[in-house]
Amino acid sequence: MSRALLELKGVTRRFVAGEKDFIALNDINLTINAGELVAITGASGSGKSTLMNVLGCLDHANSGSYKVDGRETGTLTDDELAELRRDHFGFIFQRYHLLPHLAAIQNVEMPAIYAGTGKSMRVERAQKLLERLGLSGHLEHRPSQLSGGQQQRVSIARALMNGGEIILADEPTGALDSVSGKEVMNILLELNSAGHTVILVTHDEKVAAHAERIIEMRDGEIIADRVNTDRPIVNEKTTERLPSKPRQGNRLMANIGLFQEAFVMAWVALISHRMRTLLTMLGIIIGITSVVSIVAIGEGAKRYVLKDIQAIGSNTIEVFPGSDFGDTKSMDIQTLALSDVTALSSEYYIDSATPNIGRNLLVRYRNIDVSATVSGVSPS
Repeated sequence: MSRALLELKGVTRRFVAGEKDFIALNDINLTINAGELVAITGASGSGKSTLMNVLGCLDHANSGSYKVDGRETGTLTDDELAELRRDHFGFIFQRYHLLPHLAAIQNVEMPAIYAGTGKSMRVERAQKLLERLGLSGHLEHRPSQLSGGQQQRVSIARALMNGGEIILADEPTGALDSVSGKEVMNILLELNSAGHTVILVTHDEKVAAHAERIIEMRDGEIIADRVNTDRPIVNEKTTERLPSKPRQGNRLMANIGLFQEAFVMAWVALISHRMRTLLTMLGIIIGITSVVSIVAIGEGAKRYVLKDIQAIGSNTIEVFPGSDFGDTKSMDIQTLALSDVTALSSEYYIDSATPNIGRNLLVRYRNIDVSATVSGVSPS
């Protein structure tokens, strides 16, 4: 008897849209055994895609329990969930989601890079997977150079790169013509015969008809879960015909390799989109130049203003007799003497000191009288 691989008990997933609480999954109870070929069907908005996201650990339930091979996912950290997805799940999407600037073999290698697999080992496995799926002549072709069916086969190879014990396929034939769709379905049936657990999410009855078990959803609930007695006759399950899952290498070396691969991928992305890279760099250069220019202008203006302020004596301290400004008795106070000037000048923090006396007087030059302020200072 096959073991229970995926177990959901009382799983509920709700979303908040404005002030409304939208229930996408309502009290889902479901068990999928290892090696099953299951189809999840339903109209748009029935909750089948949300269920697929929960099954693939791409989303979490608000309540209930979900176990993968006996392991409770609700207690796992984000890193542990990522490791679970990487090592157990393979995803196949309707729109392929291949990186456009990478060749087919490089797209297939991506999951193994995250797993820390050595370069030679992952290249060998990626090549064998693509050859097994009939793409031996397209290893170095980019997605734009491949047909829809070929791109979907590349995505299948990518899903199998780390083993793909559980294959989650979201409308795998939705964007394909009938011939390519039939080829993709045959591949998925072969994978199931080889021991992989395959879960199809579809609204196409013809696709669902290939499954040995059909789960029908409506309004976030499972309304039917039945064995497909009308399934076409397929070959008995065979032994694994795909290349074996690559072994993970030393963790330290894997981290170093991951950094190197990230640098290479970034460089490839830059040179693959030269115009975008040029415009991005130009924007950065203009931004940095603008900031530097503004800072330089501001600093220059600051120094210019400070220089003008210093010219009018901003660093000069004046000492007056009296208790405060406007003291009417200040002229009668004789607390300041010339000896005070000498004492102040001897201090290290004073550049110079001078006595100063001023009066408002009538100044006469020949026959012209002018009222002026006259200041007297020392000769120095």
